[in-house]
Amino acid sequence: MIQGKQEPLKDFLDRCVAFYNQPNFIEDDPIQIPHQFSKKQDIEIMGFWVSMLAWGQRKTIINKAKELITLMDGAPHDFILNHQEEDRKRFLPFKHRTFQPTDTLYFLEFFQHYYQNNDSLESAFAAALTPESETVEQGLVAFHNTFFALPDAPHRTRKHVATPVRKSTCKRLNMFLRWMVRQDEKGVDLGIWKEIKPSQLLMPLDVHVDRVARKLGLIQRKQSDWKTVLELTEHLRTFAPDDPVKYDFALFGLGVNKN
Repeated sequence: MIQGKQEPLKDFLDRCVAFYNQPNFIEDDPIQIPHQFSKKQDIEIMGFWVSMLAWGQRKTIINKAKELITLMDGAPHDFILNHQEEDRKRFLPFKHRTFQPTDTLYFLEFFQHYYQNNDSLESAFAAALTPESETVEQGLVAFHNTFFALPDAPHRTRKHVATPVRKSTCKRLNMFLRWMVRQDEKGVDLGIWKEIKPSQLLMPLDVHVDRVARKLGLIQRKQSDWKTVLELTEHLRTFAPDDPVKYDFALFGLGVNKN
């Protein structure tokens, strides 16, 4: 899509959101994985896991997530709650790029421990937030601490679950939160969480979003880190204070289509 010479940036981005935020977006994107489920906990588990695997070709990411679903007998939450340690052996061949069996086994251990004591993954993020929290930053920090709180958490797995404390852009976590929190009439994002507000979400900053945002003058910071995420989101919040990350559809769509 091309921006008209006289078209204000907000109007151009809103037009791009309307173009890309459509149900047909689901079929080629990893968000199709949580869309396969209706049970809240299944959506959370697979939404989180496919988000953490989301680097590389989207087709490969989707196929690896489908492999995980098969390994969990098509019912992630039920498997997580009720599987025995012996059942984890079937996951040993599972790999995706630098995501290795050690990481897979810890994800299973964390999920089992967490869901045996909690109803929803939302509370791991929302507990550190208040309605007055401007962004989800402290929720991301708290979740990271919760995720790696088990005594035998492998150090190597930390690289797969980011935190603002390390100045990471936290792209995959912010994408996951967008899926879980945002809801509109288009139905792409799932919007099953209600304790976190769309206005608190932060932009998932991948290479496509970063490139287009810089081209449009939405980012001035030279490097791409946590402060860049805050800068971009704050700029977009001036266009849509209640829902700044809807513009992820615009910037990602323009980036993938080489605009």
